[in-house]
Amino acid sequence: MKTKLLLLIAFALLIFSAKSFAASPTELTYANFPPSSTFPCVQMEKWKEEIEKRTNGKVKVKTFPGGTLLGAKNMMEGVIDGAADIGCMVFSYHPGRFPLLEGVDLPIGFINSEVANAVLFDLFKKYYPKSLDKVKVLTLFTAPPADFISKTAINTLADLKGMEIRTTGGATKTVELLGGIPVAMPQSEVPQAMQKGIIKGSLTSIEVLKDLNFAEYCPYTTKVYLQTTSFAVIMNKDKWNALPEDVKKIIEDYSREHSIWTGRYIDNHVNEAVKWSKEKYDHKVIELSKEEKKLLEKKLQPVIDTWLKDTSAKGLPANEFYKELQELKNKYERKMFN
Repeated sequence: MKTKLLLLIAFALLIFSAKSFAASPTELTYANFPPSSTFPCVQMEKWKEEIEKRTNGKVKVKTFPGGTLLGAKNMMEGVIDGAADIGCMVFSYHPGRFPLLEGVDLPIGFINSEVANAVLFDLFKKYYPKSLDKVKVLTLFTAPPADFISKTAINTLADLKGMEIRTTGGATKTVELLGGIPVAMPQSEVPQAMQKGIIKGSLTSIEVLKDLNFAEYCPYTTKVYLQTTSFAVIMNKDKWNALPEDVKKIIEDYSREHSIWTGRYIDNHVNEAVKWSKEKYDHKVIELSKEEKKLLEKKLQPVIDTWLKDTSAKGLPANEFYKELQELKNKYERKMFN
């Protein structure tokens, strides 16, 4: 009798332990590189919140902003190697690795991030590059289209001639074609460089007017709607494959919704930053004339032509991709204003 009782107790404990183990949430680490206050990290916290809520606590996400787990340049390899389960990476930080998707970052005049995000998401789904096969893409989004912020007014493109402009990566050629002098430097060095006269302006998404207080040093914004910067949220493939099927479906179903949410968030944040800058610093926003906008397109056509030529030479459908890029851009812009 005593033996049977002990066996029953052992069996009950085993069942209890199994249920407890089954009820334990899946814990995921999510690495990001910008400061926690910036929009890539705001979207990270939103994704964490939504996935935890929609999975009813089956998934718990621990976030690491500010490069505390992985930096911008080693994000892709770090996720592949399992240093983080999830990471937020930028396509243009890996030159030549994602040539087709980099087409979304061409200076084609996206009006805002919401449109750019919808276009990026649709093109990714159709042209899923083999270079992303080693990870699972959870969602995608873009920075707002870049504009000029400056110490002196840029009313026409002629005003850019000989002006030192802070820029990075693919935007270097854009600044050169518009007559400016590109100066590569991180955002953190801009205020001091502006005050010392090393640069006269910056080509950037303009939420930095408030987020980094650039409005104090730059009295003017000139709207030019230049290139975006495309991001992808990626997950370690083994970690993804180990998730329960119902959790995978929840994450998949939320993917596009989150992309559009991020676009709307940052567009609203840009508007708030401009409003704040006007109220606090009497910041001025300049819109180019129709003639100047046409001249802008003409001057930047070589950037697009070079991308088409180089990407086609790699055996990729660059012309087809670019045509669809324009069609989707027009489609979502019409939808937004109708």
